[in-house]
Amino acid sequence: MWFSFAVVLLAVVLDFHFSEMRRHHPLVYFGAIATEIEKSFNSTKNFLKAWPISNAAGKKLAGVLAWVLAVLPITYLSFLLEQYIQVSGFYNELSALLYGAFILYIAIGWRSLNSHAKAIIRPLKAGNLTAARSALAMIVSRDCDALEQSQIANAATESVLENGADAIFAAIFWFLVLGVPGIVLYRLANTLDAMWGYKNQRYLHFGWAAARIDDLLNYFPARLTALSYALLGNSRSALQCWKLQGLNWKSPNAGPVMAAGAGAINVRLGGGSHYQGKWQERPLLGPESGNLPSAVAIDAACSLVDRVLGLWLLLLLLVALCW
Repeated sequence: MWFSFAVVLLAVVLDFHFSEMRRHHPLVYFGAIATEIEKSFNSTKNFLKAWPISNAAGKKLAGVLAWVLAVLPITYLSFLLEQYIQVSGFYNELSALLYGAFILYIAIGWRSLNSHAKAIIRPLKAGNLTAARSALAMIVSRDCDALEQSQIANAATESVLENGADAIFAAIFWFLVLGVPGIVLYRLANTLDAMWGYKNQRYLHFGWAAARIDDLLNYFPARLTALSYALLGNSRSALQCWKLQGLNWKSPNAGPVMAAGAGAINVRLGGGSHYQGKWQERPLLGPESGNLPSAVAIDAACSLVDRVLGLWLLLLLLVALCW
């Protein structure tokens, strides 16, 4: 466990000092590869014509095969490299530590999440809604052009709470479970969900596998994150909101995370919004007596994520000391 603690700590330190890679990020190249794979598989002319099955079933099958082709070879290569480091003549703990920490550093986005949040908080406090909307559009998929102050804060707070689970804690969880291949598997699957997991005409069936696999991989990390939010915030309110509201959300994992987070920082979130020009009604999250979303709520969400990361590092250290 000392090794695992050291890997996670070093990855967090790297992320704190360097933030995410601005040039030549591996996920950018992976996204380009995934785009080409999607073009080849999500096409009646190129793929479905050869299959004597319904269009919906064929597109789901195409999505499964595309996911396998995009994710598994790279995951397997990360496993082979991990094994090579361990059995090669130059193997030592430092090589394995640096390899694991670098891959985890690529996968997490703690400082980036805080930076995006602060880029919204500053203009929101100054009353510059145009700049706040522009910054918000960098991290959410909803239409931001006409959002008012409380709506901007609502969306940003939700994003911080949800991405705390997706961008930080899930990657750490899968490293602890499966090592470097676990990090790679999770981050690539999560990226494909962000690219293909839309319920529109193009991706409704093709992206089914990407969305469901991401839901599966996030199931336990999301609930550990929700529990952590509850432990380090208003515990009673967080657990109650999780129980009563978490299952009402369209995402089985974002619901518990955001409901618990909203209860933990005592803010009312949720409600409908426009996505790609279409109104989507969404349940309310958080206590009825909670505060309205504001720049203060965004900052509180960031602080909660920071405390949870500290808690996870402390628990890893305690386990290592007792191992």
